[in-house]
Amino acid sequence: MKEMKKIAWACMPLAATAALTGCVEKAPEQMPMNVIYILADDLGYGDLGCYGQQKTKTPHLDRMASEGMQFTQHYAGCTVSAPSRCALMTGLHTGHAQIRGNVRIQPEGQQPMEAGTYTIGRLMQSAGYTTGMFGKWGLGHPGSESVPTKMGFDRFFGYNCQTRAHSYWPDHLWSNEERVDYPENDNNGRQTYVHDIIHEQAKAFIRDNKDKPFLAMLTYTLPHAEMNLPHDSIYAIYENAFEEVPYEKPANGTYHSSEKPYASFAAMVSRLDMHVGEIMALVKELGIDQHTIVIFTSDNGPHSEGGANPDYFQSYGPLKGTKRDVYEGGIRVPMIAWCPGTIEGGVKNDHVGAFWDMMPTLAELTGTTLPVATDGISLLPTLLSKEGQQEHDYLYWEFHERNGRKALRSGNWKLIRQPIVGETIVELYDLSQDIHEDNNLAEAYPEKVAELALLMDNAREPSALFNFGVKRE
Repeated sequence: MKEMKKIAWACMPLAATAALTGCVEKAPEQMPMNVIYILADDLGYGDLGCYGQQKTKTPHLDRMASEGMQFTQHYAGCTVSAPSRCALMTGLHTGHAQIRGNVRIQPEGQQPMEAGTYTIGRLMQSAGYTTGMFGKWGLGHPGSESVPTKMGFDRFFGYNCQTRAHSYWPDHLWSNEERVDYPENDNNGRQTYVHDIIHEQAKAFIRDNKDKPFLAMLTYTLPHAEMNLPHDSIYAIYENAFEEVPYEKPANGTYHSSEKPYASFAAMVSRLDMHVGEIMALVKELGIDQHTIVIFTSDNGPHSEGGANPDYFQSYGPLKGTKRDVYEGGIRVPMIAWCPGTIEGGVKNDHVGAFWDMMPTLAELTGTTLPVATDGISLLPTLLSKEGQQEHDYLYWEFHERNGRKALRSGNWKLIRQPIVGETIVELYDLSQDIHEDNNLAEAYPEKVAELALLMDNAREPSALFNFGVKRE
């Protein structure tokens, strides 16, 4: 297996005569590895064909998995968007991260991170990379110190606010810190479908930076609600494929849907798949596939908003739970890593990792010493099929809606605490035997509960913003 290096390649003879006298000139330095990180929104563990999906077609992601490394035990930062993305950005799980829940700021945006927060954008900038983000931010509000261009990203195009990102036909997006208006979408005009524009901006960034190292984060909103997209050739594949259940718009009107939300959901997943295929084709076309790592994953488990039905699609695969659950279906996500010649193809890997591993992984990839502590462990040995991969003692999540929930995985054991009807329910599962979390072993193994409870209690630091029992968005 080829190992990534930032030093010159091995010295090779330039001609037959040179071979007699030894090497006379060094080859040029190998290009540093580019990174393209594609983050889907509310895509479930079982929503891709390579993870068992039967109803929706995902040929490009399936090929990516067959040519790359498919992870079976990778976890999101949280079970909803903002804290999950904060864990990814900062390398800290929700017991230590600044953002531990969804908190909306009016009229647009979310609770910001503190000015100067060290992010993976800043990490890659310090390593000499040009950085870009295209899609959803959700970790600040316009005018705050927590917008992408002040958090380590040279280029941003997309939604600042995750609530605004509920619509694919918004009246504006943001280009860096400049508002880009789409007046034709006012009052639900629905003339400009902005996801395709965001995707084109991402491709332009990759083209513009093909000759220098770059980090491109493609934080696409598909297949998050609303269940509405252009009725084009992709939608036509599914338009009459399913027996649809009539969709009743909720009283608060938060999520819009087409008349056929099942068809829309399937088409949204396939559209996401098409865009991933275009990214892979682009890096091959530009001749940078041999030094570009492409990672695909999702920010949390599948949703049931806007008419989406994870039960119908079995979006959680063999797992239990959906978005806002701390069961496996709410936090375990698909992850595929691809780089021809560097990441071994056709491999299914059961390494247990999480979003907060990405920062130390990129630090090791670029030879950068982190100036901050993280909760993560570099995945680079696993990505390179090398020995020496460290393992986590535990993974921890806390969730600040529905009266607050906590989960901790250590080895194959999983402990969950959640308040139900005035008391805290304790659940213990052996994931090696019970991946669906059906058999609560808490009463049978009180010593294991006590052991994991101690880890759970020590896994978090108090947060002035996020206290359990406080109602959140």
